Amino acid sequence: MAAASLLAQDGLLPQALGDDERLTDPLGARAPHFEPRATSVIFLFLTGGPSQMETFDPKPLLNRLHGQRTPESFGKVTFQQTSDESLLLGSKRTFRQCGESGLVMSDLFPHLATCADDLAVIRSCHADSITHAPAMYQMNTGRELMGHPSLGSWAVYGLGNGTENLPAFVVMLDPDGPLTGGPPCWGSGYLPPVYQGMPFRSGETPLLNLRPSGGRSRDRQRAALDLLRDLNHAGDREADDPVLGARLASYELAFRMQSHAVEAVDVGGETEETQSLYGLDRPETEEFGRRCLLARRLVERGVRFVQLYHGGGPGNMTWDAHGDIEENHQRMAGEADKPIAGLLTDLKRRGLLDSTLVVCGGEFGRTPMSQGSTGRDHNPFGFSMWLAGGGVKGGVTVGATDEIGLRAVESPKHVRDLHATILHLLGLDQYELTVIHDGREEKLTDTGGRVISEIL
Repeated sequence: MAAASLLAQDGLLPQALGDDERLTDPLGARAPHFEPRATSVIFLFLTGGPSQMETFDPKPLLNRLHGQRTPESFGKVTFQQTSDESLLLGSKRTFRQCGESGLVMSDLFPHLATCADDLAVIRSCHADSITHAPAMYQMNTGRELMGHPSLGSWAVYGLGNGTENLPAFVVMLDPDGPLTGGPPCWGSGYLPPVYQGMPFRSGETPLLNLRPSGGRSRDRQRAALDLLRDLNHAGDREADDPVLGARLASYELAFRMQSHAVEAVDVGGETEETQSLYGLDRPETEEFGRRCLLARRLVERGVRFVQLYHGGGPGNMTWDAHGDIEENHQRMAGEADKPIAGLLTDLKRRGLLDSTLVVCGGEFGRTPMSQGSTGRDHNPFGFSMWLAGGGVKGGVTVGATDEIGLRAVESPKHVRDLHATILHLLGLDQYELTVIHDGREEKLTDTGGRVISEIL
């Protein structure tokens, strides 16, 4: 019995346990379908949709056509607030080759440029919705409608947690306002609720009530939880009620976190050099830098999936640059560039980047046509994202959009392909990671995605 417990903690028990294992320990570590390259994921979600033409996808022709109508050869398009009759907007950014690989990126990311040889940039991403909430649902869950399990939930469902004392799936929201799309972006859908993401607060106190209150001792809390467990187990109701099981699991996790999470979320113990690396010594980068540093501390301690949202609230507090692309992207990149570069640098020097997959991007990109005179509308038909670490080949660029950045035309990669690749790097087969819901065998990638082999 002791050996079985220890083997289960390390994910070494046979997969034959299957669903029975999930009933007894839904967050217990489980073996992947095949040898993984990554054991954890950090997803940096740039809310609102950064512009590919201002970040990783230079378009000289777009600059030459600035102020003109879109040539008919690019076809008719209609976006949320612009169309092919809107005037084209050139980019003011300067692009250069970075690192030994010569990866091309704009001057918005001077710090990230030092990590160019670790990045795999996909210039040919495409999605299906031109509006924020459905696009965020698709990027998070694979579908445009709410109610499906999120990527983090699927990862934890397939692999369990890497630690008993911290949540398996952590979500860190931007303090500037509520996220468009809300909790369905990190929900567990029709998976048991124990697999949903746990939101952490911003600032120096990510979790409340980590210390017992009202004079309760650890012994009193333990006795109360044991009694509650015994009462709820009466008649084996937990086995038939995933909501009750999730509630009991959350009580037990909260009890363990009072001993272990206090240290895990305290970034004050990091050296001044490390805090400066993430930008904690600068007001514009302190908040996002603190969350990036916390993400490193969490995966270092075995947390399976961490998602950070940069941007929240009204459009001007996100990457949603309808009014002034220059002002918006300079401000947003100024907040995110150093923390993200610090995260990659810190993971690499600690030997964690090899086992941690970092994903960065938004729910879609921006149009080459202008909204007003200086803004850009939403564009799901061609945009850029990048991945690093966790089995990803760095210093490479995959795919291309057309000459003005309107559509993905070379080696297009749908959101389903991105999800299939993330699962593959975690050692999970998209066709094996399924659950029966309403008589249908559901999976993250729905009709299936193709692993992006060019970046492996």
